[in-house]
Amino acid sequence: MRIVLLGAPGSGKGTQGKQLSEKYHIPQISTGDLLRAAVAAESPLGLRAKAAMDAGQLVSDDIVLGMIEERLAEPDAKDGFILDGFPRNIPQAQALDVLLTRIGKPLQASLLMDVDFDLLMQRLTGRRTCESCSQVFNVYTSPSKLEGRCDSCGGNLRHRADDKEETIENRLKVYEAQTAPLVEYYRGQGKLRAVEAIGEIADIFNSICGLIDAVHEEELQRAKEVPADVEAITAAVTEKLSEATGDKPMKKAAKKKASPKKKAVTKKKVAAKKKVATKKKVAAKKKVATKKKVVKKKAAAKKKVATKKKVSAKKKVVKKKAAAKKKVAAKKKVAKKKVVKKKVAKKKASAKKKVVKKKAAAKKKVAAKKKVAKKKVVKKKVAKKKASAKRKVVKKKAAAKKKVAAKKKVAKKKVAKKKVAKKKVATKKKAVKKKVAKKKVAKKAAPKKKAAKKKASKKKK
Repeated sequence: MRIVLLGAPGSGKGTQGKQLSEKYHIPQISTGDLLRAAVAAESPLGLRAKAAMDAGQLVSDDIVLGMIEERLAEPDAKDGFILDGFPRNIPQAQALDVLLTRIGKPLQASLLMDVDFDLLMQRLTGRRTCESCSQVFNVYTSPSKLEGRCDSCGGNLRHRADDKEETIENRLKVYEAQTAPLVEYYRGQGKLRAVEAIGEIADIFNSICGLIDAVHEEELQRAKEVPADVEAITAAVTEKLSEATGDKPMKKAAKKKASPKKKAVTKKKVAAKKKVATKKKVAAKKKVATKKKVVKKKAAAKKKVATKKKVSAKKKVVKKKAAAKKKVAAKKKVAKKKVVKKKVAKKKASAKKKVVKKKAAAKKKVAAKKKVAKKKVVKKKVAKKKASAKRKVVKKKAAAKKKVAAKKKVAKKKVAKKKVAKKKVATKKKAVKKKVAKKKVAKKAAPKKKAAKKKASKKKK
């Protein structure tokens, strides 16, 4: 199969392309990968592409088409290919058609991955990529078990810069303006096949495989009908050639040519006989009269012979016409039989198409129901996640408030301790001052006591 994948960013082209490549054993060709490989290999086209990129320019279409042509010449692309990321606009699609027709590998189908705008936004804005192993998660549809951590390797999950809402809106606008017109281009060629890329990856893949198998059956049916068409065309051409260069016109022309000659001969004979008759009239009228009778009898006999010849010639022509008509009738019968066979084949093909369409319609209904159910589930999950996120925020706020309150209590306790310490220091200072004051008083009173004792001792003496 020779397929082009169409779809907006986030529609799942890369995921489904890999699975299709594995099932049908045909390569998935991404123009981005081709460019990187050519630049790394320093091929002539790769060097041209590198020069354009280094100059800050877009890589031209002829370089990309050259890389595609080189890739399609490899053995693994013998039975088909899946193009992902090219073409992106109608001029590229037209140039690709010219290339594929030239190398004898025309496109068979263009597969559109159809997704709602809101779901695309949800897929892209919710995308989280592991920095270590590059595994992709989605906070809305397939979140990791540990928030912000990869389930496989435990690495950090990051939100890519080009997955931000503003960037995504710009990318989708570019897609709508440039790539979306390709849908009508391939629909006009009868090659467009659309699938609703919503739901489980396995269900979407099964729907795509059903479409591809239907296209393959149509191709086989066309291949069977081609020989009959060729035979019918060759029969019609031979009939026209036989009519254009056949015996009938030639015979008519021969008759036309023969009849004037016969007339000329008879006229000459009659003129000669008339001259003889006029000469003999001078000699004797009776002899002339008798000769005239003889001449008339001879002329009548000649006329009879000529009429007999004409009748026999006409009979031959009629026989030939009858034989030619029989041939034409036999050819018409053969052609009618072929037409009947074609009609039967077309009826069978239309019946198969109807069955395929009914199956596709049933699948679409089932897919639509699943889509609705999944949307409800997604909405519930989103609502639950929002509620849980709100709860987490509330809890975080409460925890923060508690931390602030605890810090305030600790600060108050510290302040109270400082006050107690200050009071203790103050009381200690007062006690020290009192002791110092007492000592001073004691020192002052000591000489007075000594003097008093001395006086007392003197009095006793």
